[in-house]
Amino acid sequence: MIHSFDVPLPDGGVLRAHDSRADASDGPALAWHHGSPQTGAPLEPVLAAAAARGLRVISYARPSYGGSSARPGRDVASAAGDLAAVADVLGIDAIVSMGASGGGPHALAGAALRPDLVRAVVTLAGIAPFTDAFDWYDGMASPGGLRAAARGRDARAAFAETEEFDPSQFVAADYAALEGGWAALGVDVGRSEAFGDDGLIDDDVAFATSWGFELDSIEAPVLVVQGGLDRVVPPAHGAHLAAELPNAELWVRPHDGHVSVLDAVPEAMDRVLAMLG
Repeated sequence: MIHSFDVPLPDGGVLRAHDSRADASDGPALAWHHGSPQTGAPLEPVLAAAAARGLRVISYARPSYGGSSARPGRDVASAAGDLAAVADVLGIDAIVSMGASGGGPHALAGAALRPDLVRAVVTLAGIAPFTDAFDWYDGMASPGGLRAAARGRDARAAFAETEEFDPSQFVAADYAALEGGWAALGVDVGRSEAFGDDGLIDDDVAFATSWGFELDSIEAPVLVVQGGLDRVVPPAHGAHLAAELPNAELWVRPHDGHVSVLDAVPEAMDRVLAMLG
């Protein structure tokens, strides 16, 4: 059973948060950072994998998603404070952060800015900070949203008015995952439509501009999981993350795309827990 609740923030807003309240071991809780767009509720395959390992799962909806208050202009770094606010309410003092797709950068934020709280990180198909070190857009089937975001929030909001899903972003393995073990992901994306486009718009602007921290400031161990066939966040992003993070392991799954790479979640939990010793 998932306990869902609102966490009040100093600015008067709230974060909609979720807690599995599992009987966990003495180890850290697992914080799930959702993709773009989703509601922020933890997905059943994540809950099942965590429960099998005695892990308590917490999550929250980023601003403008899933019942959380809007915060236009937020950067990736702001996720560190948001996660800390949720952890404080729950009395949690040690976290392993796991973020998929758009959740990846936000999982890294806590490790960069709250190393006392976030002890290790897993990113799955996580985008890298905007850089000139490689062609950031190369290999993306539909980079239009991010290109618009790089020009500012107004440009990204204008793009959203005519934006349509491009089915070529997903490979056959992705569609198989959405019809099988990760069907809950597609359902949750559908539910997120009720909250509008602002969360996705603000995510994209945050990704395409300064994150508010540097990758080389992260001392915690990071497992970077990347699909070799990913056409949403191409393999060069995973390689760049692993190269820039001081204590990272890159796990490339050559036959996975953007969604099917999530099949790695159970083993990724094992690997990152092993990193902690």
